[in-house]
Amino acid sequence: MFHIFQYQPLRLITQNSLSSVCLKLMLSRPVAFAQIWKSWLSSHSLLGKKNIILMGPPGAGKTTVGRIVGQKLDCPVIDIDDDVLETTWNMSVSEKLQDVGNEEFLEEEGKALLKFSASGSVISLSGSNPMHAAGMQHMKKNGIVVYLDVPTTVIMSRLKSKEMDRIVGLSPGISLKDILQFRKQFYKRWFDIRVLCGGDIAAEVVAEKVLDAVKRYQDSELETFISTRSSRSGRSTEEDSHKFYFSDVVTQGLALDGGLFVPERGLPKFTAEEWQGLIEATYTERAQVILERCIHPDDIPASKLAEIIETAYGENFSCSKIAPVRHLAGNQFLLELFHGPTASFKDFALQLMPHLFAYCIPRSCNYLILVATSGDTGSAVLDGFSRLHDTDKQRIALVNFFPEDGVSPIQKSQMIGCQKENAWSVGVKSDFDFCQTAIKQIFTNSDFTGFLTVEYGTALAAANSINWARLLPQIVYHASAYLDLVHQGIISFGSPVDICIPTGNFGNMLAALYAKMMGIPIRKCICASNENNVLTDFIRTGVYDLRGRKLVSTFSPAVDILKSSNLERYLHLIANEDGQLVTKLFNQLENQGHFQLRKDLLGKLQQDLVAGWCSHEDCLAAIHSVYSTTGYILDTHTAVAKVVADRLQDRTCPIIISSTAHYSKFAPAILRALRIAEINQNPLSQLHLLSSYSALPPIHWGLLETLKKTGNGDHQVCAADMTALMSHIETLIQNHFM
Repeated sequence: MFHIFQYQPLRLITQNSLSSVCLKLMLSRPVAFAQIWKSWLSSHSLLGKKNIILMGPPGAGKTTVGRIVGQKLDCPVIDIDDDVLETTWNMSVSEKLQDVGNEEFLEEEGKALLKFSASGSVISLSGSNPMHAAGMQHMKKNGIVVYLDVPTTVIMSRLKSKEMDRIVGLSPGISLKDILQFRKQFYKRWFDIRVLCGGDIAAEVVAEKVLDAVKRYQDSELETFISTRSSRSGRSTEEDSHKFYFSDVVTQGLALDGGLFVPERGLPKFTAEEWQGLIEATYTERAQVILERCIHPDDIPASKLAEIIETAYGENFSCSKIAPVRHLAGNQFLLELFHGPTASFKDFALQLMPHLFAYCIPRSCNYLILVATSGDTGSAVLDGFSRLHDTDKQRIALVNFFPEDGVSPIQKSQMIGCQKENAWSVGVKSDFDFCQTAIKQIFTNSDFTGFLTVEYGTALAAANSINWARLLPQIVYHASAYLDLVHQGIISFGSPVDICIPTGNFGNMLAALYAKMMGIPIRKCICASNENNVLTDFIRTGVYDLRGRKLVSTFSPAVDILKSSNLERYLHLIANEDGQLVTKLFNQLENQGHFQLRKDLLGKLQQDLVAGWCSHEDCLAAIHSVYSTTGYILDTHTAVAKVVADRLQDRTCPIIISSTAHYSKFAPAILRALRIAEINQNPLSQLHLLSSYSALPPIHWGLLETLKKTGNGDHQVCAADMTALMSHIETLIQNHFM
């Protein structure tokens, strides 16, 4: 067996003589002693007996980076090609490849890995090592695999000037690009950590990124969460004895003090080079890279996260681009977020979140998910949780509360039709704000939640946008939209864009602000409201005032909201994580119906946000105008954003309008906007009529099929009463879990 043991001069010294040498060095050259000691401790704490294993395509710079990392850690460096394979074979890698051919070469290479052993070293793999499963399993037993992820175009450029006779698989008819693309599946299978490497990045910089990534991998303590109602200087009383990690916040949803969870150290920042490395990437590839940096591998390993992302976005979206960007007119572009199975932007989070949740929760407890929806969330969350594995459905159930008379007929039919054996819809005789507030109060009712745990072994969790796992996937599509504009040649990276979003609960808007914080060059976020324009007033004045306001039922029900939950996260951010201030503001809102921001905080807010609102009439007029001039049909929410964008944009940069739902979901309003005189009240007939227009985008056939199969069905209806809601919850738990 081929052995490499960690070799350091200090280890050759006996314990007694080591003490003597250290004492002399410390007394005679204290600075030098401190540097040597610090280096020794650094390598010891970072590596121990583990290896750092560098993996990546040919030309990724594994050997050069490995030498630099080894030098910084003062530990052995092993290049598999030069130090293992060629030593074992007594011939060069290129000679061996020519001698035995591709398939036999991979087998011989794998056998050499299986005989290899090392400890406390930096190891540079060959580009083809990851293609041998047994060999890689052996290597991973005592190593942390770091994937140097270099864009294919950069690798192609680097390899132009190099000999190509060492690359397995290269032959007439098979291009280097094909080989590089083929190998990605193996790299993605084995890595523990990904390090993004741009085109012009120096090897020294990559080495530092490797060391930083390994430190992060080994220390999950760096990525804890706090409540918006606590401060960085100290957690609130309920949280003093406990740290919260990603798995905890996904499971718990709402903090014990009534606040919302946020990362204690903020979100990761990407460099311009790292973002540019994702320009050629697919949506799922971008999602994995971004989410890997936001979710610690102790919570969800990279390989499992990749599996979850592929499950969520692989086949469930009708468009291969997942979230395509379409030019509308002038400087306006539409980010189409309705290609998921239930035809709204909620699918992006709710195809992913159930699988994250199922992975994170303990196996010893049942969970009931509580959801409040103003329309689109209901069907999306029902569909998402219905796609869990059968074993997960047995321990995870869901109840969806929606305003019985506050959603569109198609939305209601869809929510009722999406009910499954572990998921139900309950209509509430009130509005969305009541449903959302009721869920918050239930979560903070320790007597009730404790009773459910003791009596039924069931814990409650949330799947609304107050859950961090709902918010996180939305960051991806805002970043992806910008990268798509760069890829299409509309802008160069670094050029600013504005974003306009129809906004109710502020989650989608907050995700865009988070993308900006992570390095996407977003200039202004434009908040678009309908007649329920409390957010518009707040952004303009700093006064959040619900006194005397009544919720208005509009054609854009998803933004018929007066209390915007995720606004709390944003205010916590701009207030420098001052949880006491946030607590004061939202207690005042709850008790007195209003609060006012300080001038300095309003100034910060207005650097990020501008706002406007749109009337019923202007919404319908925009739908008609856009269809008349472009043949494209906007849904009612997107039309609200279009109207506000027209009023507030300065046309000095592109503006991306979030198209948050497919127009099929709001057929009566769309038909009215298109000036159809007689509208059949049957939702299925309405969709058939819309399909006759041959408009862009086409009718959402998934929605059409759902309505064909299910009709209206049955659902439960509940009074707007907390006791009644809790009774419903207990009954559902009894029926499903007992």
